[in-house]
Amino acid sequence: MLNLTNRFIPKHLIRPKHLIRVVPLAAALTVGTATPALAQQSAQPAPSSSSAPAPATPSPVPYASVNELNGIVSQLNQTSTSIQVDLAKMRIERWKTDGGTKRQTQGNVDSIQRNLQSALPEIISEVNNSPEDMAASFKLYRNLDALYDVFGSVVESAGAFGTKDEFQTLSNDMTGLENARRSMGERMQKLASAKEEELGRLRTQVKTLTAAPPPPPKKIVVDDDEPAPKKPAPKKKPPAKSSPTNSTAPAKPASSSN
Repeated sequence: MLNLTNRFIPKHLIRPKHLIRVVPLAAALTVGTATPALAQQSAQPAPSSSSAPAPATPSPVPYASVNELNGIVSQLNQTSTSIQVDLAKMRIERWKTDGGTKRQTQGNVDSIQRNLQSALPEIISEVNNSPEDMAASFKLYRNLDALYDVFGSVVESAGAFGTKDEFQTLSNDMTGLENARRSMGERMQKLASAKEEELGRLRTQVKTLTAAPPPPPKKIVVDDDEPAPKKPAPKKKPPAKSSPTNSTAPAKPASSSN
C-alpha cells in the first residue's frame, strides 16, 4: 500500500488514497466545453450594418463599478497566467501512483489549460463590454466556479503524489483563483441588489401613475356634416295698381258748331 504521509504535505491534505477526490474525465471536460461553441460563434460573420438595427445607446456605467471590475479582471488574468505556467511545469508521469490516476489528472490539466486559453478570455471580453450585465457576470462566475472545482482536484493530487514545489506553486495559484471567484460573487450580489432597487422604484412610479388617473379632457364635437340653417325667404311685394291710360279712356263726343 502506498504511504501518502509526507513531511511537506499539510496534515489536512493527508488522506487515504481511496478518499482523494478525483474529478471524472467527463466532469473535467465540462470546464472546456464552452471552447468549441465560443470558437464557432467567433467564426460567424458579423451582420452587415445595412441589415442590423441601430444599437441602443447604453446607459453610462458608474466609475466605481468599472474600477471594481478592472481590479477583478487584472487579478484573474495574473492568476490565469500563473496557473498555465505552473501546470506546464508539472511532471505527472513521474508521480508514484497508478496509471489511471496519472491519466485522469493529465486530462484535468488539459481541460483547465483549454479553458484558460480560450473560454475564459472570451467571457472576460463579454463582461468588459457590458460591465453591469447580470447574464455576462453570472457566466464568468459560473466558469470560475467550475475551474475552482477541477483545479482543486489537481492540487490535491499534486499534494499526495507530486513534488513539494509542484504542490506549493499550485496552492498559491489556488488561493488567487479563490480570491477572484469570491470577489466576482460579491460583485454579482451588489449588482443584483442595485437592479432590485431600480425595479422597485419603477414599480412605485407605475403604481403612482395608475392610482389616480387625471380626468379626461372635455371634447367639443364639431359636426361638419350638419347642414347650415336656411335663410328665411324674402317677402313678396304686392303688385302696383296701374292707372288708366288714354287708350282705354272713353272718347268725348265732339261738340257741334252752329
